[in-house]
Amino acid sequence: MPKKILLVDDEQDLLYGLQMQLEANNYDVVTAANGQEAYDLARRENPDIIILDLMLPKIDGFRVCRMLKFDEKYKKIPVIILTARTQAADKKLGSEVGADCYLTKPFEPKVLLDKVEELLNKGE
Repeated sequence: MPKKILLVDDEQDLLYGLQMQLEANNYDVVTAANGQEAYDLARRENPDIIILDLMLPKIDGFRVCRMLKFDEKYKKIPVIILTARTQAADKKLGSEVGADCYLTKPFEPKVLLDKVEELLNKGE
């Protein structure tokens, strides 16, 4: 059965492009365009991994990550933060809220795919 990825970004083009790439690599992809939708989908779909932007409408990515990571039921889901925010303080906050990985845009799709693979395999 393909692994399920929750992909969260408010940039439609990026969301679509990444979804195509991930599906081409045999992942089942669910998408969300804002933090509230991401949080609700994560709880409903229970994905194997989450790729999360930080600057999102409604609830920002830091908060979504924190709410999931501090919930016994969802804390084991790996979270990759994928963002344009490159500040050291943002990276530090990313690890404080429990993100497993922090990647900055622009990014190499291969690097993201390798990271997804690595985190999914770590959990098995």
